[in-house]
Amino acid sequence: MKKIELLAPAKNLETGIAAINYGADAVYIGAPKFGARSAAGNTLEDIGKLIEYAHQYWAKVFITMNTILYDHELKEAEQLIHKLYDLGADALIVQDMGILEMDLPPIELHASTQTHNYDLDRIQFLEKVGFKRIILARELSLEEIKNIRKHTNVELEYFVHGALCVSLSGQCYFSHAIGGRSANRGECSQACRMRYDLVDEEGKVIAKDKHLLSLKDLNLSDHLEEIVDAGICSLKIEGRLKDSSYLKNVTNYYRKSLDRIFYKKREFEAASSGSVKPGFKADPEITFNRGYTSYFFTGRIPEIANFYTPKSMGKEIGKIREVKKDHIVVDSKFKLHNGDGLCFFNKNKLLKGFQVNGVQGNKVFPNDMSMLQKGVALFRNNDHEFAKLLKKDKSIRKIGVEFFLDIFDGGLNLTAIDEDEMSASIQINEHFEAAKNEELAFNNIQKQLQKSGDSIYEINQVDINTEQVPFIQAKVLNDLRRQCLEQLTQTRIETSKVEESRPLIAHPPYPAKQLSYMGNVVNCKAEEFYHKCGVEKIEKGFELQKNHSGKAIMTTKHCLRHEFGMCHKETKTGKKQNQALFLVDNRNRYRLEFNCQRCEMKIIFG
Repeated sequence: MKKIELLAPAKNLETGIAAINYGADAVYIGAPKFGARSAAGNTLEDIGKLIEYAHQYWAKVFITMNTILYDHELKEAEQLIHKLYDLGADALIVQDMGILEMDLPPIELHASTQTHNYDLDRIQFLEKVGFKRIILARELSLEEIKNIRKHTNVELEYFVHGALCVSLSGQCYFSHAIGGRSANRGECSQACRMRYDLVDEEGKVIAKDKHLLSLKDLNLSDHLEEIVDAGICSLKIEGRLKDSSYLKNVTNYYRKSLDRIFYKKREFEAASSGSVKPGFKADPEITFNRGYTSYFFTGRIPEIANFYTPKSMGKEIGKIREVKKDHIVVDSKFKLHNGDGLCFFNKNKLLKGFQVNGVQGNKVFPNDMSMLQKGVALFRNNDHEFAKLLKKDKSIRKIGVEFFLDIFDGGLNLTAIDEDEMSASIQINEHFEAAKNEELAFNNIQKQLQKSGDSIYEINQVDINTEQVPFIQAKVLNDLRRQCLEQLTQTRIETSKVEESRPLIAHPPYPAKQLSYMGNVVNCKAEEFYHKCGVEKIEKGFELQKNHSGKAIMTTKHCLRHEFGMCHKETKTGKKQNQALFLVDNRNRYRLEFNCQRCEMKIIFG
């Protein structure tokens, strides 16, 4: 059977444990430094705790060190990698090829999506280098994924949910160009979520004050079976800045969706053990989202961006039927609650919101009645009751166990066998008196052994083998059960450790002899790596250059020509279509370049 991994983000130890408990087969978490979310670094102590917790379930922990490194950081990064390996980290997610020239421990290496894994020749190059896994670009379609799978053998990981970077990953320099905060250094200022005007070369305004680069969030939950069939082994949720409630809801939704597929298609199975029975029904529309899109998975589709807001809209719940003096009448099939946050687009297409102060049937009493109009669609971006339910739910992922108790003259032997056929046994050499009431004593033994408390186990069955039922104190049985399960946990953790082998780093020929600043080379070891691969000329990385004028600061498949009906492939080429276009904010004007053959748009600085 092929193991399929559901991979969830972890902002910290708390969210990492939540992701594991609610169904993740693996989590990815930031190292203390050098992760692509500088605000989501974690201590080595917390990372160690998360690894120990995850390994009980045979779940894995991947560490993100996917920024580019400056020369003065190389030694510290190398030392940190060794510390992470010593903690038992399952893999390292990296962007900087300079890491490959370090003295590495035998830790698994994954090529971050920041290494721009879009073209087949690039992916094949990284496979030959020695990466165990390649995290594919979000822009790839199903057919492109199938083609990559057909021509590679490396493990493939693919995003299925969460926020979308509008730029090709690793190819965005917008934030650094305008404010010195490099996305490739984990400091993105999210310039793509800001407002811009779109104007032509004659100064005509095509779009005014819109969030022209702000994409909706990815949701491929309707395509999971196609993704698994295409050869993806790891399905990734984005969100290393999200809280535990988000992780509980989204992770469990995808867990249940995948489990339904595995039930139908027996050639697939989950990559870790255990199951969870949460006290809520997961629904990703209820938690943070900017509206959802399947992006390019099924090919180019309209409205992949939300021009009107970069904020969470939540779930559409109905329309305003009437507007009264102090309340509105709402047509909705969903129950509303005091404390809910509702939002709507006003006549100027601006997102406005209000809090619900009271509900009487279909009458809703807002804290602010301004700008509310009949017929307006309402979205709930804060489901107050659901949020409380998520916060309160403390479900623990459980591993099924069967107990076998052998009672013999002079002692007891308790054996635990879990759902993965891992076992542990504890024996007590002690004489127990025969019970005066055998039925009562037998029931008491079963009752004590069926308890699992707040452990990671769920006792599915207790078999008792004895000729004569003795009286055994509850304390003895409880200690016996606890010791047996502790030993089982240690067995599981030991079994989770994979055979170690030093990553074999090769230097295959790079597909080109020259590397532009988009190769993100900012240290001597990265230069060394590419020179060994036959690259003759290497331009310094964008972050090391002082003059950025005329350089592309973003490359994206999100085409504004296409969005505004000016695509050369879909309309007759004329003066209007050939005119230069510009993005304008209150500081700069950015020229747009279009590569119609590749369906790409570039934003040029200066």
